[in-house]
Amino acid sequence: MSQPPSLRINSAHVSLQFARRSPLDAGQFLYGEIAQRMLQRLSYIRINPVTVLDAGCGAGHALEPLRARYPEMDYKGLDSCAPLLDAARQRYLAKPGFWQKLRNKPTPPAEFLNADMAKSGLPPESLDLVWSNMALHWHPEPHEVLSEWRRVLKPGALVMFSCLGPGSLAELRRAITEANLQTTTPAYVDMHDFGDLLIERGFSDPVMDQEILTLTYRTPEKLLEDMRALGGNASLDRKPGLSGKQWRQRLLDALENQRQLDGTIHLTLEVAYGHAWRSASMRNMFGETRISVGSIGRAGTKAPPPAIKPRKTDE
Repeated sequence: MSQPPSLRINSAHVSLQFARRSPLDAGQFLYGEIAQRMLQRLSYIRINPVTVLDAGCGAGHALEPLRARYPEMDYKGLDSCAPLLDAARQRYLAKPGFWQKLRNKPTPPAEFLNADMAKSGLPPESLDLVWSNMALHWHPEPHEVLSEWRRVLKPGALVMFSCLGPGSLAELRRAITEANLQTTTPAYVDMHDFGDLLIERGFSDPVMDQEILTLTYRTPEKLLEDMRALGGNASLDRKPGLSGKQWRQRLLDALENQRQLDGTIHLTLEVAYGHAWRSASMRNMFGETRISVGSIGRAGTKAPPPAIKPRKTDE
């Protein structure tokens, strides 16, 4: 890629809007489902990480599913939204996890950090796995996030993430245009660009795939309710100020005009999945290859799993 993709995202609005939705339980109809699909992909990869970073962890909904797979892991959840982190601490730090109760063992460490994904403040080469579920598309500089993940991962360690792709919200964008509402939804990075970025930012053997999810609704009101539950609109180019009843009704009418033959209204989500291995060396802009000190004396990087074929899901 000639130019890294900067997104027109207002980071302050992202944190504010997710704070209003804390603890984000209403959004788990999508976020929880994508987490399970990521775990299925993770099951093909033979790793046993000790220190795991959940980047963009929200209220920590992925903690227990990850503990089910890695019972002894040292979990670190990172997010820029303080109220979500407070909710996570209240839920998980004061009581043992479900899987620890079954095993009758002490709860392994869990820590929640308030920081930007691109500036975690974590020590270099300190992590065995970076996991990030549906968070990367909320950051204005995703390429810088990938660089930070490489910095904090040990050589040969794994990053796995999911995010929305540019095919998402096509019906909503069309309704906004047809209703002439003079606002904009966020843009997203293409799956293939992420593959290039992973290589450019010091990862090897990236595997990217995607699937198209079609959400169906009986009413346009429910569609907008779900969009709000998932985080709202943090685009820098969105309509300033509050929208009135007439503005909202025009949007509802435009969505109503998209009703399908079966009586439902559709919303398309393009979900991209990616994973890659942190390279021991990285070529800089001057053509020099820099080798990580931590990689000296290490065994070779684990071989990547076979690429996962894309699936199409209509639900």
